[in-house]
Formats: sequence, C-alpha cells, structure tokens
Amino acid sequence: MSENIYQQLGLKRVINACGKMTLLGVSSVTPEVMRATSEAAGAFVEIDKLVVRAGEQVSRHTGAQDSYITACASAGIAIAVAAAITRGEPEHVAQMPDSRGLANEIVMLRGHNIDYGAPIVSAIRLGGGRVVEVGSSNLAARWQLERAVSERSAALLYVKSHHCVQKGMLSIEDFAAVAQAHDLPLIVDAAAEEDLQQWVARGGDMVIYGGAKAFNAPTSGFITGKARWIAACRAQHNGIARAMKIGKENMVGLLAALERYHDAPPAPGPDMLLPAVDAISALRGFHADIEQDEAGRAIWRIRVRVSESELGLDARAVEALLREGETAIYTRRYFLHEGVFSIDPRTLADGEMALIVARLKEIARHAAD
Repeated sequence: MSENIYQQLGLKRVINACGKMTLLGVSSVTPEVMRATSEAAGAFVEIDKLVVRAGEQVSRHTGAQDSYITACASAGIAIAVAAAITRGEPEHVAQMPDSRGLANEIVMLRGHNIDYGAPIVSAIRLGGGRVVEVGSSNLAARWQLERAVSERSAALLYVKSHHCVQKGMLSIEDFAAVAQAHDLPLIVDAAAEEDLQQWVARGGDMVIYGGAKAFNAPTSGFITGKARWIAACRAQHNGIARAMKIGKENMVGLLAALERYHDAPPAPGPDMLLPAVDAISALRGFHADIEQDEAGRAIWRIRVRVSESELGLDARAVEALLREGETAIYTRRYFLHEGVFSIDPRTLADGEMALIVARLKEIARHAAD
C-alpha cells in the first residue's frame, strides 16, 4: 500500500475506528470538496460580503433565518456567548472578553458541563461568559432552571452530545420555554449532530455545528438561527472572532460539503456490521456485539468486550496494543474501565475493518504464547 502524505512526513499510518474526532483530524474530505476549497484559495474576494452570502447559503440547509460561519464549533460557542452578552453593541464587542458590568451568566445543566477535548467552560469564558450550573450531575428539575435565571443572565445553553449525562436531564423544550419567558437567547451546542434543522425548529436561537464532523467539510463550523442573534454573532467579527477567523477557502469548502451532504451514502447499519461481529467473537478472549450511539443518533458501532480471564490482557492493554502497532488503530475508549472498547465504522476506509480483525487475531495469538 502506498504511503500517504502523513507517512511521507514520518508519521504513522492511522486507522480511525474512533469516529469523527478532532484527535485524529475529524473526517476525510472528498476530492470534490477539496477542488472547491482549492479554487477558492486561489482567488480574491470581498470577505465581508462572502461572510454574508455564505450565511445565506448555510441557512438554505438549516431552515433558519440566518447563519454565520466560524472556524470550528468551539469558536462558535465563544462567539455565540459573546453575541448574547454584547447583543452586537460595538462598544461591548470591543470590550470582550472582559464582560464586567454586563449581564454575563450562561445558564446550563451540570450534566452538560463537559470536556470534549477541552472544557466547554473554556469556550464560554473566551466569549466573556460565566457559567451557572443547574441541577445535579445526574438529575435536574424545571424549577431549578427557572430559579437560576436572573437579571445577570445573558443566555441559556443546551448541549447535545454523547459526552453529556443522558439520564435525568431537562429537554430542549424546557430550555426554550424558559428562555422565551425571560427574553433570553437559547444557545444549542449541536457540534456533532447530523440533523441540520431539528435544533432550530425546537427553539434554538443560536445553534452551533462543526462542519468537519457530520458534514465532512474542511475545518469549519457555523452558527445558525434567529437573524437578531446571528447579526450579533457577525458583529464579533470585529472583536474576539478576529482571533478565530476562518479562511475564504474553508468557507467555500463548507458550502460545497453541505451541498453534497444529503447525497452522501448512509452510515453502515447494524446488518452490515454482523460479519465483523462474528469474526471478532470467534477470537479467544473477545466478545463482540452491536451498540447504538449513546446520544440516540442513528449510528451503529461494534462493541468489543475483553475477557481478561481468557486472554490474559485487559481492555486497556488491548487498546494500547492497537494504537502502538506499526499502523496505529484508534478505537472508542470511553468504557475501557468496564472492559469494553468500540469500533466506529463511519471513518473506516475499504479493507480497514479486516485489518482491525487481523490485528486483534494477532494480539490474541501472542497473548497465548
């Protein structure tokens, strides 16, 4: 197999069975999208007008009033928070991220206060926000959300992610109702979500997506929602968003990726994973089955349980051996403490599932020696 560009730089070949993670470069971009990106990189444009036009094009897909393209979803969180605090007023935009004297509290569930590779609190603080947590880690009530809102509140933040606690939390409808009752914007972090319209339709005023996640775009993101708040996001272009600016080429690349998104082949369903499940389960010390995404998305993965008593190795050791080989194989490792890792097929190229099974077979054979 020929070397890829990263191997030519002296880096390992990577098989990504982890999913669309920043850790591994998020997603692979199609040649068609890269051609649009390259063409955009080779020409000049009036950036401010491109920002507006790109927002209009994104909104065709989301059904929102307007949209603003960002460098990534994390930048989108910071910009949306700054928009909520400043409401687009130039003197306040210039003041950010120093929000002293302004309503700057961002109300969110404690079970949504996550780390997705960086603390979400960091992005909120970059936008001048101060987090106010609601409820306990595993349970929250509507009255707690209502009591947390005060004259110091700038926005409510709802996080839709597999990283979040999935039980005992309030719904986005609860958040939308409370936000509307207090004339506050509802920010929705939907970074890895695949549905372009659901979160706006359910009440999000500023809904944040990562372009390189579900949509296989170059590094990018966008905020989509109500015109009033998107205008306030766009105002940050002359404030904190300057340090997070996205290039013209990646704006166009995102638009090209969104145009092709609805025609993309579906992710592998559970039936397509059964041969690999059977092949892994046939190996000594490994027991595989199929699981659905933790956050309820229509994403199916292979869950591999390691029997330490049979194999002589625990799941942590197996996962480390997968990464440390000549080809680095990355799996989802959130539940290694339970003796489990998972294989996400969405990011596998042709033939790579077979290579993973072969590597597990090799590990099982060496463990028996």
